[in-house]
Amino acid sequence: MEAFSFRRFVLALVAFVVVLAAGTVGFVLLTDEGWSSSFYRSVVSTTLTGLDTPPESTAAELFTVALLLAGVAIFLYLAGAVVEIITRGVVREYYGAGRRRRAISQLRNHTIICGFGRVGRSVATEFDHAGRTYVVIDVNPASIAAAVEFGALVVQGDGTDDANLEIAGLEYASALVASADSDEKNLFITLSARAVRPDILIVARASDDSAKRKLVLAGADRVVQPYTSAGLRIANLVLKPQVVDYLDVVSTAGGEELRFEEITVVATCGVAGRPLSELAIPENTGAMIVALRRGVDAFVTAPAADSVLDVGDVLIGVGSADQIRRLEEIFAPGDTRSG
Repeated sequence: MEAFSFRRFVLALVAFVVVLAAGTVGFVLLTDEGWSSSFYRSVVSTTLTGLDTPPESTAAELFTVALLLAGVAIFLYLAGAVVEIITRGVVREYYGAGRRRRAISQLRNHTIICGFGRVGRSVATEFDHAGRTYVVIDVNPASIAAAVEFGALVVQGDGTDDANLEIAGLEYASALVASADSDEKNLFITLSARAVRPDILIVARASDDSAKRKLVLAGADRVVQPYTSAGLRIANLVLKPQVVDYLDVVSTAGGEELRFEEITVVATCGVAGRPLSELAIPENTGAMIVALRRGVDAFVTAPAADSVLDVGDVLIGVGSADQIRRLEEIFAPGDTRSG
């Protein structure tokens, strides 16, 4: 659509140049004026500026009228192309924003990413691999354009603004990532989100330990320091490269060969109160339970077979995508299997 309007604009410009050239030649032939004066007379006629001296011959007068009419036609054609470009852009943006808002209003258990810089884009990439639905909030037009290229639902605005969080579906979101480019913004985003949703999971980015402490006090459940994490990873690549490679394989979302998954024991899954041995997870799924966490206690690595599961326990399983799928079926809500 824009290409069509742009072609109209170019055609109008070409027509203007042609008429201008023809007018100059015509005045040279019809009057005694030179090329410079004829060009001037052609310009003021075509651009509807008006002449300070009328032509001396009838033929020149008629030619001037023709140039004036041509100028009017070109102006109207050009104005139509410009108005079309502007109108289409405004209307498309209006209806596009409306569609995005309707789509966001229908989301449930999605994640809100506040800030679509390098960290936010990395998060979005992993979410895409995992099939996780998310909404991006960013005030920067370039970041919004990048998010749209990702295929994300977007809200252009400041993530510290409660209204933008509301538009992004904070009421129904399951998690929020505060990945703005400043600690101050992430702090305000965390405070705003926590005030509205005391139960939502908030993961925030911090530049240093001081910012990390403040974000935790503001209500962030998890705080990540990219520079510290990068330094730790570089050190481990030197000290324990094979371990890092293995963890990359199992932690990357969408990995088919091997991956980690966390599973929460809910009351409706029918396994609470039963020992792990009774579920026969390795035999039934091929996956392995490598850790168990109860509440905020430390992880129990390689939990014993006689460990009895409680509601709220979190199990860390490892296996292929198909094995993890079978493991999730055992703990699916509504499952009342008895053995």
